[in-house]
Amino acid sequence: MNLTDPSAMLWALLFSLIGLGYFVYGKRQANKVALYCGLALMLYPYFFNNVYALLAIGIGLMLIPKYVKL
Repeated sequence: MNLTDPSAMLWALLFSLIGLGYFVYGKRQANKVALYCGLALMLYPYFFNNVYALLAIGIGLMLIPKYVKL
């Protein structure tokens, strides 16, 4: 994670907070898709420091629970 780019840090924080919400929701509702997407949303910003990659992957991970039902 690049700590010198403030926009990347803010996007990482935003997606991590959304991931925490997905994780808690998935755990309480026993929804494995939301649980794993929340975990992925919290962890992936550590591996990508490009703002466009953060946005693309974050939005993609947020949309997965809407379209994938297990």
